[in-house]
Amino acid sequence: MRVFKFGGASVKDANAVKNVVNVLDTTGFSELVIVVSAMGKTTNALEEIVALYVDTDVAYKKNILDLHDFHVDILDALFDSQHYPVFTKVEALFKDLQTMLIRNKSNQYDFIYDQTVSYGELIATTIISEYLNHKGYTNEWIDARDLIKTNQVYRDAEVDWQKTQDCIITKINKKGLSITQGFIGSDTHNFTTTLGREGSDYTAGIFAYCLGANSVSIWKDVPGVLNADPRVFENTNLLSHISYSEAIELAFYGASVIHPKTIQPLQRKEIPLYVKSFLDPLSAGTSVKKGQPLDPYMPCYIVKKNQILVSLSSLDFSFIVENMISEVFNLLHEYQLKVDLIQNSAISFSVCLDDRFNHFNELLPILKARFKVTYNIGVSLYTVRHFTKDAIDSLEKNKSILLKQITRETYQMVALN
Repeated sequence: MRVFKFGGASVKDANAVKNVVNVLDTTGFSELVIVVSAMGKTTNALEEIVALYVDTDVAYKKNILDLHDFHVDILDALFDSQHYPVFTKVEALFKDLQTMLIRNKSNQYDFIYDQTVSYGELIATTIISEYLNHKGYTNEWIDARDLIKTNQVYRDAEVDWQKTQDCIITKINKKGLSITQGFIGSDTHNFTTTLGREGSDYTAGIFAYCLGANSVSIWKDVPGVLNADPRVFENTNLLSHISYSEAIELAFYGASVIHPKTIQPLQRKEIPLYVKSFLDPLSAGTSVKKGQPLDPYMPCYIVKKNQILVSLSSLDFSFIVENMISEVFNLLHEYQLKVDLIQNSAISFSVCLDDRFNHFNELLPILKARFKVTYNIGVSLYTVRHFTKDAIDSLEKNKSILLKQITRETYQMVALN
């Protein structure tokens, strides 16, 4: 039993969908679960629809039509006639989306977000499942919301592992070919939840864990895990082998090639993870397994942009002690701000934050009532695993550095863009 995950770039248009068939021809397609993301930039488009809808801007309806046309163009390129049932199924999904927004009574942004954005994965898997059937790859389309059960924390739901495992074991045919959605699940009231942005990798890990899969393969538009993002850094290198612990570290610090939560369920059952190129499915890519050393051993660079650096000090110049730090962390948790770096002195405490859900402006007046607050918005957090002096010197060159710190294996720096 294997699990494949195809991301948005790997199914971004009709030619990409056709290439999925090429990958299956090369790798085999029996005893396989395929997890699929929304096509191309569909999630971004749906996020814009949510923003317009919440602002009561009727332009969201035009955006839905544009997104509809994008998917119909893909259908037209995949099927030689609009008489195939897939056209009706996709039309029904878009009608469901419009109806859901019209009937919605909630004013909770995160709830609306999850109910809306999930349609990207539902539409993508419907198209791919029907196309594979059309090409002779008989498969079963599975609604991930019937399988992955979560709590009610919308946009960042936690998995109920026991319920999820019971559902997956019961409903997945381990001998066949199944197509399902990444990123989405459902709560106890059967409302749609999502597992966090880019959560389709995590979905693949969940299925692999529950099914006791032999492996997980994530198909990307890069040859595997690189030691740096090629969109930011020059002269990147492919990492052939990584341990689970190293992959967790890289993902935690922000390496975009693997979702941070993906590794943990795989590690518990020692299921190998492969990150491979959908353009060259026979290439080795990167393997992630227990205990194998980083190969080649070299500095690994990560950058997270659009961060917020916040420095707090007490209003009466008293020491920043444990109870104050605890208070700050409780507030950060309440407002869903992710902490990526911490540094403190006797009278100040600094954190670099990822404001994933745009809640910082709500938290700021609360912090100002309790502390003296200074902050910088839009900074970048640079991390180097297995740093060298040359790596640090090169990274710091011509940058305005606000904060930096070094541990045994990791160098981090916050700098103005």
